[in-house]
Amino acid sequence: MLSAGNIAGFRNTRGSMSSAELRTNHHCQGSAQTLPDVLRLLSFNIQVGNNTQKFHHYLTRSWQHLLPHAGRQVQLSKVAQLLNDFDLVALQEVDGGSLRSGFVNQVEHLARESGFPYWYQQLNRNLGRFAQHSNGLLSRYAPDLLEDHKLPGVLPGRGAILTQFGDGPESLLVVMMHLALSPKGRANQLAYIRERIADHRHVVLMGDMNTHAEDLLEKSPLQGSKLHTATLPGTYPSWKPAKVLDHILISPSLSIEQVDVLPHAISDHLPVAMHIRLPASLCGSSGKG
Repeated sequence: MLSAGNIAGFRNTRGSMSSAELRTNHHCQGSAQTLPDVLRLLSFNIQVGNNTQKFHHYLTRSWQHLLPHAGRQVQLSKVAQLLNDFDLVALQEVDGGSLRSGFVNQVEHLARESGFPYWYQQLNRNLGRFAQHSNGLLSRYAPDLLEDHKLPGVLPGRGAILTQFGDGPESLLVVMMHLALSPKGRANQLAYIRERIADHRHVVLMGDMNTHAEDLLEKSPLQGSKLHTATLPGTYPSWKPAKVLDHILISPSLSIEQVDVLPHAISDHLPVAMHIRLPASLCGSSGKG
């Protein structure tokens, strides 16, 4: 567990910033961090900037997962433009700087392009100069705590980023993740996450969870957690969405103001956006926008 002022690997893209410099429009004051009354969240599996538009592209464009190509920068620019409207972003399938990305840390690149003052790259599979498989966090607000967790699994390479804003019982805990493909692997990972969130009242889980919301909330270790979400249209595959694999789950203390699956077929997944209203007890305001 690390403090925001001294988090190894947690980066500030514009140098040292005060709380006042982070404020925009009307905000509510948390215990240690200024947060907006309505927090704008986005979860997006960007497939390292590859533009997969048909199933056969997984084969014909498979080389793009190994080698650099000119179209990747175009795709990242589209992603960066999309991210401008959000406060806190969970990224999956980003490259931390290897041959295939032109040795560009995609988390840092997107943070800079979209004006996020803070970013964190979680390296989950290190293939040296050939691939740096990662999750990413982009934030307009400095967290008070950040933890990097390797999730359990037969095959290593799945992770979760735990981010806390404020401290004590009225803090906000946000967990960003990319879960396993297999039901057994997901169950083990969700049991691990359930333990991490058990003592927190205000919780957000977001990421590529590789299964439907019903499975997560009614048939997994999250059952009985009282987490909830909205019914969403499909997020995968982006060109003909049939499965809802990407989610933002929130605790009962948080309310949904707006939720959308955004029609931006940049990756093989569509991004999920949710605006959540923070309770007055968390942010210390009347809750008015």
